[in-house]
Amino acid sequence: MPQPGLLASFLKGEVTLAHLLDRIRRSDAQLHCWTEVRAETSAQDGPLKGVPFGVKDIFEARGYRTSYGSALYATHVSQCDAGLISLLRARGAVVLGKTHTTAFAYYDPAPTRNPRRPTHTPGGSSSGSAAAVAAGMVPFAIGSQTQGSVIRPASFCGVVGFKPTYGLLPMDGALPFAPSLDTAGLFTQTAFDLRLLWEGMGYSVHSDPPSQYGLMEFDVEPEMQEFFRMAIQTLGQYGCQVRRFEIPPHVAQAQDAVRIVNQYEGARSNEERYRKYGPAIGVKLAQLVREGLKIPPERYEQALETLRRARQEIAELFQTFPVILSPAAPGWAPSGLASTGDPRCNAVWTGLHVPALTIPIPVPKGLLPLGLQMCAAPRQEALLIAAAMHCQALLNAPAR
Repeated sequence: MPQPGLLASFLKGEVTLAHLLDRIRRSDAQLHCWTEVRAETSAQDGPLKGVPFGVKDIFEARGYRTSYGSALYATHVSQCDAGLISLLRARGAVVLGKTHTTAFAYYDPAPTRNPRRPTHTPGGSSSGSAAAVAAGMVPFAIGSQTQGSVIRPASFCGVVGFKPTYGLLPMDGALPFAPSLDTAGLFTQTAFDLRLLWEGMGYSVHSDPPSQYGLMEFDVEPEMQEFFRMAIQTLGQYGCQVRRFEIPPHVAQAQDAVRIVNQYEGARSNEERYRKYGPAIGVKLAQLVREGLKIPPERYEQALETLRRARQEIAELFQTFPVILSPAAPGWAPSGLASTGDPRCNAVWTGLHVPALTIPIPVPKGLLPLGLQMCAAPRQEALLIAAAMHCQALLNAPAR
């Protein structure tokens, strides 16, 4: 059976804006998900009329402060809406407020804490968006992913994170980091909610789940290995065919290629800012700029070529395995706020420009969340969402 979440409840009138604002008042002093909350009430007509959403603070939103996660831009007020904000407003959704991001969407952490265990990171760079949805403060939120900044925090916080095909959602009006990789994304509490949202945004959701899944494993921590394999076993018990495959050569090299592209483009996107402010842009970002500027153009072009060839290889694989399953993060959310985690389970899919999604893996009560990552061929969002709904229902079905 489908699992409705907060978005479904809001659309049915079971949850109100007043309820959400009360949740924020009671919880955000501890969790620090929001930089600003305004609770707009004027909405255009549309399928999402009146539904409030959170906006990662790298997206311009008219009249709101947009600081890109940095005190250096604390007084910057947006004069226009980013393309994705305009799209959502046109469908009737309303901005509830801006959510915390890491400094300039890199690794220097935001103050946000993980709602599942506040002594742990929520992940990054879409920290506040993932945490706000997990804490029940907002029905959905928008984020962005350059390596793993949607899927990883969704896994850490126990919600659904969705990164559509590269370029499908508009990125105009969002702070660029590595334009060859930057992709807008969404957070909801469940796959059913994501289906409601995606359809409400005007995209097709009509698809059956696949009969066969591919399996791609990464170097992960023991707890992720254990629960990921248990999830795959459960899906198999309910009739899902899940098969391993041999990783093609350029796909195997894609993670390193993404790292080089991220460093090269990220350094150049932030070079002027670094020249002006130095380490005040963030210690980790300043280091990336210094190192990334040393990468020769030939190495960068090689990395781009590796990714082009890897996309050709993965396209052939998707003909056999319409959806590929993998871990969504190396393990549980790291303790403390100094690290936002490692994107090594996500960077490949970002570089391949394919849609990716994570759903929570069931774990015993008291343990931190883990995520099951799912990927499909470009423009196969409807198939991916159908697979996510199907798998989430099976993973949460009563034990046989």
